[in-house]
Amino acid sequence: MHDDRTLVEARLRRVLDERIRPAVYPESVPLRVAVWHAPGEPVPVERGLAAEPSPIEVGARWGAPWGTSWFRVTGTVPEAWAGRTVEALLDLGFDENMPGFQCEGLVYRPDGTPVKGLNPRNQWVRVAAPAAGGEEVCLHVEAASNPVVLDYHPFRPTPLGDLATAGHEPQYTLTRMDLAVFDETVWQLVLDLEVLGELMAELPEDSARRHDILRAVDRALDAVDLQDVNGTADRARERLTGVLAAPAVPSAHRISAVGHAHIDSAWLWPLRETVRKVARTTSNMTALLDDEPDFVFAMSQAQQWAWVKEHRPEVWARVKKAVAGGRFVPAGGMWVESDTNMPGSEAMARQFVHGKRFFLDEFGIENEEAWLPDTFGFAAGLPQIIRAAGSKWLLTQKISWSRTNRFPHHTFQWEGIDGTRIFTHFPPVDTYNCSMKGAEIAHAARNFRDKGRARHSLAPTGWGDGGGGTTREMVAKAARLRDLEGSATVVWETPAAFFAKAEAEHPDPPVWVGELYLELHRATLTSQAKTKQGNRRSEHLLYETELWAATAAVRTGFRYPYEDLDRIWKTVLLHQFHDILPGSSIAWVHREARATYERVAAELEGIIGAAQRALAGEGDTPLLFNAAPHPLAGVPAGGAATARTEGATALLPRPDGGHVLDNGLLRVEIDARGLVVSARDLAADRETVAPGAAANLLQLHADFPNMWDAWDVDEFYRNTVTDLTDADAVTAGEDGSSVRVVRSFGASRVTQVLSLPPGERRLVLDTEVDWHETEKFLKLAFPLDLHAERYASETQFGHFHRPTHTNTSWEAAKFEACNHRFVHLEEPGWGVAVVNDSTYGHDVTRAVRTEGDRGTTTTVRVSLLRAPRFPDPETDQGVHRFRHALVPGARIADAVREGWRINLPERRTTGAGAVSPLVTVDNPAVVVTAVKLADDGSGDVVVRFHEAHGGRAAATLALGFPVADCAVTDLLERPGGEGEPPARDGDRITVRLRPFELMTLRLRRV
Repeated sequence: MHDDRTLVEARLRRVLDERIRPAVYPESVPLRVAVWHAPGEPVPVERGLAAEPSPIEVGARWGAPWGTSWFRVTGTVPEAWAGRTVEALLDLGFDENMPGFQCEGLVYRPDGTPVKGLNPRNQWVRVAAPAAGGEEVCLHVEAASNPVVLDYHPFRPTPLGDLATAGHEPQYTLTRMDLAVFDETVWQLVLDLEVLGELMAELPEDSARRHDILRAVDRALDAVDLQDVNGTADRARERLTGVLAAPAVPSAHRISAVGHAHIDSAWLWPLRETVRKVARTTSNMTALLDDEPDFVFAMSQAQQWAWVKEHRPEVWARVKKAVAGGRFVPAGGMWVESDTNMPGSEAMARQFVHGKRFFLDEFGIENEEAWLPDTFGFAAGLPQIIRAAGSKWLLTQKISWSRTNRFPHHTFQWEGIDGTRIFTHFPPVDTYNCSMKGAEIAHAARNFRDKGRARHSLAPTGWGDGGGGTTREMVAKAARLRDLEGSATVVWETPAAFFAKAEAEHPDPPVWVGELYLELHRATLTSQAKTKQGNRRSEHLLYETELWAATAAVRTGFRYPYEDLDRIWKTVLLHQFHDILPGSSIAWVHREARATYERVAAELEGIIGAAQRALAGEGDTPLLFNAAPHPLAGVPAGGAATARTEGATALLPRPDGGHVLDNGLLRVEIDARGLVVSARDLAADRETVAPGAAANLLQLHADFPNMWDAWDVDEFYRNTVTDLTDADAVTAGEDGSSVRVVRSFGASRVTQVLSLPPGERRLVLDTEVDWHETEKFLKLAFPLDLHAERYASETQFGHFHRPTHTNTSWEAAKFEACNHRFVHLEEPGWGVAVVNDSTYGHDVTRAVRTEGDRGTTTTVRVSLLRAPRFPDPETDQGVHRFRHALVPGARIADAVREGWRINLPERRTTGAGAVSPLVTVDNPAVVVTAVKLADDGSGDVVVRFHEAHGGRAAATLALGFPVADCAVTDLLERPGGEGEPPARDGDRITVRLRPFELMTLRLRRV
């Protein structure tokens, strides 16, 4: 037989595109359209409905960037359409290739009842089925003219990312506003042919099944009268019945489809627009659930649920009803789908506390899965946080974006730094926007890396990023794929149902130990420095606020600010969303973030000041309030007392030019260029700086990645570098114990103050950069005379080791990595720490010196600033201030202590006398990360701590208040936390912790 395969496939494409799809709506009449353009920001629904619109014609331009237009569409169902299904087709000017990335709308009835959302892949609104002839139609559309920031030529700088620079030019052309007859038979035929055509394309060319489908499609097309598609669609469908009824083979891969609409809480749109995106999407999904009894939809991010409740009560009522039906499922149990690399220990814990508590309070539902499909890699401390929150599963997809190495598993146990393991799944469909295309389903089956051991995978199904969700077409396709020969099988299931099945069939999955590093988007550790600084500062201010407010509440009856802390925590957690904290959102988002962090800081400083005044009392005794978890200058952790002062620092001239700082512990030489050419640990008689090298070296790289400008730094950036060694001035500081260095380069200027505090083994570097570069990357280098095959960087509730070498492609791919407060390197018995107050990105490299002692130079470089132009063309322009410290002779305990210290500035005041801590810990390896009152308002004291040095630890907690009872809890402060129960003897509690173990104690006061 002749091979006519390509002929039939080409015939299918043309007939579908030019005859069958257009016949889905065989008859239409235009609607009358009027529009009112809201001035300024979006208005309440009742105002938009009441506004008096002006006529507008199809073909007219509308919608200034970020504007809101209220369309009123009216019409009459023709008498001839009586008894037929009628829909409104409302095309605002959509590009079908951009669901979630351009204009959108929410349709209302005149009484304010929401109907459904409009987006490029969802332009219809059901009017009547069956319709009554002469029926009047009136619909209102709240249309958002969100500009297209990520266009077909992506990553080009655009002013559209901020209301202040976007202009007023209309963005869209009103394209179609019609009433139309919907022919469901033709629509079903379209989906029959799409499913079979897409499946056919994925089968081997010599497959009998492929040729069976080919012949059936050919016969079906023969049955279609191209001049009367609507009259012959039934006949064509009959000829496809046999191939659609053939069941899947028993070994077919099994896909659990979960309706989904990944909605970035901010990205190429501001936070206020996400509120409306969520309302549009949830309106669509509740309507689809009513129409499709098998469909299941899952939505994560408690913040987004809270937005609907607060801003769209009419939509919230529908959502609550759908949740009660069991098919609209809260997922993930986090406040937002946050970044997980940069949030601090407590912040990462509170993501789960506030997320899970919202779903428990609103619906009585507790999630057991973490749902993070789009987060840019996962820190090694996350598994025990997930477990401590009462969850046990993790889903993500983003690791499939890695550019160098292919991750070896799709279903596995992920082991964190403390040994906790979490059952984890990467959907092999490799997208969180699955649309049920045959290519996607076939890819999931082929790509699944656990064949022979497991057979299930999950497919998040629906348009996402900017929302939209699942469409009726996706649901119809899934119905055909439920049991179809040649395809994986598809069934709608909740995330929990999938994980239960997957875990049961795969009882002994492989184990992956350590971080889940994304080999992409590494520059998100540096972009938008002020957003990152705002996050870090907010985290520590919250820690201090809880500590001092709880101490004052117990000691003086101070009013503990439960409501304020709850609100502020949620604000900070929102801004840890994986396109805000990573710096990959538009200018509008980061402008608002900077203002938000300023308000947060002012409010928290006010509470801290009030609490400390209550604790200090009246008097003139000098007091230092020490919020750090380690004693400081004789002041206990969590207490206040008069600080001891020890020693002095000498500032001396350097014979070859420059200055010398010496405090008896360290002797630091700063040459005439303002570079640190020596930092000698006097007690160990050990030099820190590598021979012939200089620390405090600013290095400037060209930085123009191949794509994803704010997200990516490509390895070739290292090919060119400019060492900034020329100094405008190197002078003695006004305090007589520091050195001031000024440099100019390009259009920018750097001012540094290098100081050596008395009695301390740390060189402090305060750096101010007035940054006006474009597409450049600024690093601060510390070449160390130290041989180490690995180094430690702090992560949540501990630290994680990475190699300094590049033996394998996995190691080479980690050329930019994340740390929290410190990076630490060590030879046996002697090490060095570099600590910071607000930076995250860094790199560590090693080289063997070819001359002299042939020793090893290990260089730590801190990432300070970038200057990408997309999506914010003015990224990081302006003045920035950073603080770092070089700590020679540091063991890991020193790195932990100094990391905390540099992030908690000293607070000095006067008062009546010392303030004793609520809790004192006798082992520095056990670090307290939270002292607070229980969230339920009971007055119980909650203390959270962890082993921070990487070894086993026993510690006694001495309590500074009478205690009636002590219980180990989970992160939500509920009894039943894991770990060895503590032993209590009066006001003393003894705990034993494994390496990096996290523990929360709830102490009931007498």
